Amino acid sequence: MADEKLVGFKQILKNRNFFLLWLAQIISQFGDRLNQMALIGFISHRSSSTFQMAKLLSFTIIPVFLIGPVAGVYVDRWDRRKTMYISDLLRGILVLLIPLIFLNLKTLFGLYLIIFLVFSVGRFFVPAKLSIIPDLVKKEELLMANSLVNTTGMIAAILGFGIGGLIVDWLGPKGGFCIDALTFFVSAVFIFSITTKAMKTKSDLFTLGKEVLEVIKKSVFQEAKEGLMYLLKKKGVRFIIGVLFMLWSALGSIYIVMIVFIQQRLGSLTKNLGLLVVFLGLGLFFGSLAYGRFGQRFSPTKSIFFFLSLSGITLIILSLGLQFFPNFLVAALLSFLFGFVLSPIITVCNTLVYKLSYQDMRGKVFASLEIVMHLGFLLLMFLSSILAERAGRVWILVGVGTIFGLVGVSGFFRRFKFHG
Repeated sequence: MADEKLVGFKQILKNRNFFLLWLAQIISQFGDRLNQMALIGFISHRSSSTFQMAKLLSFTIIPVFLIGPVAGVYVDRWDRRKTMYISDLLRGILVLLIPLIFLNLKTLFGLYLIIFLVFSVGRFFVPAKLSIIPDLVKKEELLMANSLVNTTGMIAAILGFGIGGLIVDWLGPKGGFCIDALTFFVSAVFIFSITTKAMKTKSDLFTLGKEVLEVIKKSVFQEAKEGLMYLLKKKGVRFIIGVLFMLWSALGSIYIVMIVFIQQRLGSLTKNLGLLVVFLGLGLFFGSLAYGRFGQRFSPTKSIFFFLSLSGITLIILSLGLQFFPNFLVAALLSFLFGFVLSPIITVCNTLVYKLSYQDMRGKVFASLEIVMHLGFLLLMFLSSILAERAGRVWILVGVGTIFGLVGVSGFFRRFKFHG
């Protein structure tokens, strides 16, 4: 089966247009992660405050709420190839302005604005990339093409953190932003070289503007309301939203705190941090593969609580290990293990959503879950960053790990019966 997939991937990559898109999205994914590492490096040079870092990185997440719902309206009506290379060109120009202008200013307002714009433009690139794939490959190759894009995209993102951390450590934040801008320009050239039949705009600017307002009104508010009401009515889905809200809130709590904690304990602003994220990503990847292979034998709810308790224990050991015995190899091993035991929780929750929700409601349910998860992440990221300024960072991490462990153990011995 693996040999068949390998042959299929090779065959698809012989398709010139898809090959160009594949290269472009790998470079673009790498650029996104390099951007984040450059931001971390810059704010760490300027201040060791967890709150300042949380404030800056929040502008990379806010576009998910504000821009994501309306981006699809434009993408469906514009030529997708043009949307992608214009998005990359705009992101390249905006990122290049950061080292040329905004890093030299005393105020951070301009940098906040540029980062918001960069990630807002990125919300157009992603749906355009996913939408254009069926135009480039044969119908029977679509599943293989999507699998290749998702797998290599994940690998590029993981390596982007590691290599990006090394680049920023070597060249500094300014050098990191310059190379990041270059990746967007190179990606734009590859996408521009794709030959597809141009898709005409389906409506004029005025009509499109009205449609966007309708989407904001219906999609953001009405769709979210319908999805949330559905979540609250279904006992099984309520259970899932509780688990995911707790998980993402906890990840928000440890995100910024862990970044600053690792920087201080291992004595590097981006190099060790980026490499540890690589090990975490590898753990998530192999954990998903392992659970997909063996997880069907176990109860989904038991699996969630079992791996939740393991995640808590691993986080506590990782935090205390870095506090008292700061060693990169030990931290790398524990980061891999943390990702490995964390990934089955996400896998099980997504699978249960598919099983417990009707087909015509899945889009609304996943959209509502996306809002709930990111909201929990943002709120707890800010709260924990403020608490970390007053309490020891290690105790924030140990506290989250303890909550994970207690919830996991108590839930494992409870009986959950729900049928939708």
